Amino acid sequence: MSYYYQHEDTWTWDLQDINSHTTWVDEKTRRTVILHPNWSKGAAGIRGTRMLNHGRYYWELNTTRRTTGTSVQFGIGTKQARTHHEEFVDLMGNDENSWALSHRGLIFHGGVVYKYTDALIESSKTIKIGVEFDGIAGTLGFYKDGEYLGIAFHGLQHVKEPLYPMVSSTALRTKITLELARQDYIHLKDMCRASIIQHMTQADLDAILLPVSIKEYIDEAMKRVKCTPFSRCRYYALNFD
Repeated sequence: MSYYYQHEDTWTWDLQDINSHTTWVDEKTRRTVILHPNWSKGAAGIRGTRMLNHGRYYWELNTTRRTTGTSVQFGIGTKQARTHHEEFVDLMGNDENSWALSHRGLIFHGGVVYKYTDALIESSKTIKIGVEFDGIAGTLGFYKDGEYLGIAFHGLQHVKEPLYPMVSSTALRTKITLELARQDYIHLKDMCRASIIQHMTQADLDAILLPVSIKEYIDEAMKRVKCTPFSRCRYYALNFD
């Protein structure tokens, strides 16, 4: 987790998204959700209560269920993003309303799928998925068990619709707990830096004469928004072995 996130956040899963047949939320804490608590006949999801736009947020999700051959996704979505589908599909990222990482290491948005990292969940042990949203730089990145996997999506500062944390699954009794939620209080200098790095290359920064502290501050952000050249998946189908 970046040093940015020094302040505790208090969001929970949104009870307005609950469907009694597909979604159960711990009413005491509202931070644990079980998707398909009784049976699974499709895909189900839920949003968090935190509106993310123009802020900087980090949260960690724990999940313990073995999910090989199904779809479990972590990411963000608008209020227009679907939270239920009657078929076994990747619920998030199949249109313009959500952005997601699946347990297979694939990322989804606008119906396009890319290989982002290795499979995340292939055993019964608990894993921790960290999600980092930077509404100033417009990026969304992920962590697995504390290891930063890189930025998955850019350009999110241009999204006009409110964005919220979101998860989904097709697997029976998928338990996901919000273990940690942090936020950063945005300063004017952060907004200025975000604008600068959109118009400056690393070579430009190296050549310009600036005080060391300012150059290091800009350089830190430029390194962080470098994008991995993901490979597009032309064909992808769920495997229910």
